[in-house]
Amino acid sequence: MLVPSSSADRYAQLRQTGRVKERGLFRAPRNPNELELQARWFAGDFGKQFRSTCDKALEIVQFGTWNREAGPDFQGAAIRVDDGEIRSGSIEFDLSDRSWETHGHAINPAFEDTVLHVFVNATEHTFFTRTKSHRNILQVRVDPSALPDAFSANVPLARPGRCQAPLKDLPEERVESVIDAASRFRLQRKAARLRAMIEAHGRDEALFQELAAALGYKQNKLPFTLIAQRLSLATLGAQAPDAEALLFGLAGVLEAPDLSVYESETRVYVRALWDRWWPKRDEMQRLVLPRETWRLSGARPMNHPQRRLGALAVIAGDWSGWVHSLGQPDAVLAVRDFLLGLRHPYWNHHYTLTSETTAMEMALVGESRVAEILANVVFPLFTAEGTDAWSDYRRLPAKLTNRRLETAITRLFGGDPRCAAFVKTVAHQQGLLQIYEDFCLQDNSDCAHCPFPEQMQKWI
Repeated sequence: MLVPSSSADRYAQLRQTGRVKERGLFRAPRNPNELELQARWFAGDFGKQFRSTCDKALEIVQFGTWNREAGPDFQGAAIRVDDGEIRSGSIEFDLSDRSWETHGHAINPAFEDTVLHVFVNATEHTFFTRTKSHRNILQVRVDPSALPDAFSANVPLARPGRCQAPLKDLPEERVESVIDAASRFRLQRKAARLRAMIEAHGRDEALFQELAAALGYKQNKLPFTLIAQRLSLATLGAQAPDAEALLFGLAGVLEAPDLSVYESETRVYVRALWDRWWPKRDEMQRLVLPRETWRLSGARPMNHPQRRLGALAVIAGDWSGWVHSLGQPDAVLAVRDFLLGLRHPYWNHHYTLTSETTAMEMALVGESRVAEILANVVFPLFTAEGTDAWSDYRRLPAKLTNRRLETAITRLFGGDPRCAAFVKTVAHQQGLLQIYEDFCLQDNSDCAHCPFPEQMQKWI
């Protein structure tokens, strides 16, 4: 049974009124490089009205969010073609029209939602911008020589939205009440999802899958979930001596390893895993994740998925200890102590299988990941099982921020000096993300038709 909350119900009603999206930069030299040109595009220096290479009138309704990771350069954008309906998706900016092909975008599923390809230099051949599903993408050529000389050095993730004006004038406690309501709503949604998983798979298996997803971080949440689904906790328990080898085998790490590339300690560790994996490899080969499933760029060394697989193996090996911690009177402290106390003879001293041994011991699961597991697994579980844990959840301090959250803060608050106070707890961070997803990411009007600013004026 969900914990009743009138504020969460009010936020749910607010959310139904509509939903709402995301944008420079460097000193421009005489010949701007690609990054600088992208910045100037995002700042609007090229304008918002264009003619496509196929002579269609094109308007940039909103520039979206500047993506600093793999994938299209600008996500959550919106364009209008020939005064027709708005098209939402991503925008890719390249120096050359042929870069779409040479950079592999045509076969990369991450570019499937692209609605516009912007380029500077046209080659003598005609290049058609197509996605993996063979959908043709509109192209626009821009001319850097027409740019104004002035160029800001500030590179925000997004433009402040229209809601910053009313939020700026609201008392802090009123803003916090909105964020709290959104956070309660988000917690209840996670609880409902976890309850459905428990009904489908049982409590232990559902928790194991959610723990695996939490250890995968945003980059590798999917592959960790797939591993936990394909290699159940029950299977690992029945084959306890082989559990770690099975996890690494299904992850694709043990595909015919060349032991000569490893240092001596790693060679011993990998050989032990391999000896337990290879007798089962043929029967499980169809379940092994393809190499391209994993995203390794952009992750801190301590968050490398190989280390997290080691942590998942240790947790699976002491599942009774994990369950025991959840049942303690001060479960938050008990869970924290359990996770911070995890030890692995190899992974406490290695970032990856190819890294050198570290002299100082590293936490297998650190404080920031503990906070994420509490927020995304433990508190949703308590809520799903009928425990009112809101007061404890609301006090849980945040350990880290991320680009999505920083984008949300920029959109909602602009330069409001109170921003720091609104992101000190996990609950507030979760609430801000919920508002951002429900309104900023659902808007195709560059804030013009978003209901959130007006609704905030009425929020009591």
